[in-house]
Amino acid sequence: MEYRVRAQFVVNQLPAFYEVLADGTVANQKPDGAEIVSSMKQAKIVAPNTIEWFETCYCPSPLKHERETVYDKYLVNFETLPVKKRDEIEGDSFWSFLQNHSKTQFNK
Repeated sequence: MEYRVRAQFVVNQLPAFYEVLADGTVANQKPDGAEIVSSMKQAKIVAPNTIEWFETCYCPSPLKHERETVYDKYLVNFETLPVKKRDEIEGDSFWSFLQNHSKTQFNK
């Protein structure tokens, strides 16, 4: 099933989140690692510290495995809504923000 997901990111965890997304740690996770990375690359910042994205998940509880293994370390206050048809999520790229914020943190 496909979900529209909204969550808040933990600012001080952004460099660590970017590192595991960019270094292959998450991408190599089975069965959902590639989906997580793809979702974060498409996520949009829709409000202060808040992102939205679409993600496909077949867990009985939406994003159960994804949250237990990755998301709950870096994101909080999840909302998931099943979608029948995707609409456009308006906002700035979370991936670009994540990259820029992480570079700033690593260069200190």
